Amino acid sequence: MQALDALLNRVSVPRLLEPAPTQEQRDVLFAAAMRAPDHGQLRPWRFLTVEGAAREQMGTLLAEAARLQDADAPQAAIDKAQNGPLRAPLVVVVIARLQAHFKVPKSEQLLAAACAAHGILLAAYAQGIGAVWRTGELSYSAHVAKGLGLTADEEVIGFLYLGTPQNPPRTAPKEDITPFVQAWTGL
Repeated sequence: MQALDALLNRVSVPRLLEPAPTQEQRDVLFAAAMRAPDHGQLRPWRFLTVEGAAREQMGTLLAEAARLQDADAPQAAIDKAQNGPLRAPLVVVVIARLQAHFKVPKSEQLLAAACAAHGILLAAYAQGIGAVWRTGELSYSAHVAKGLGLTADEEVIGFLYLGTPQNPPRTAPKEDITPFVQAWTGL
């Protein structure tokens, strides 16, 4: 697959089935993540892979976090949190590892980690793997961070759900770039 094909045609694929990506495919996914722009070569990211029964445990963690955030949360919200990780055979937790650095602010490190996640999505598309990036308020829960073993300098920036597409991916819409690009002519 050509790089421009992946860049111009990747779409989120939310309906995912077994099998999960193979080890060989995963090696490509994470190798692509390592090519993210990274000022200072800090590698301000790390990834957790969650599959099998660990997805159920992650669901329990998310359900606990939902209850902690809202003691009156409807059961439907708790169930949604509990069942979220079961939507795909593999969940990759993308974690930003924010480091004190004299030249690279933490905001830039967070962006680099997001670029690493995007690299995984592009590599998934290029290999025919379905993928979708999900966040939501539970992504930012201190309870979830603690349960996943994050340190004080780390934060979850998203959950990448990966698997075999249930249906062929939709065609990417052709966007009009005109409203998003303008020339700056100076002061």
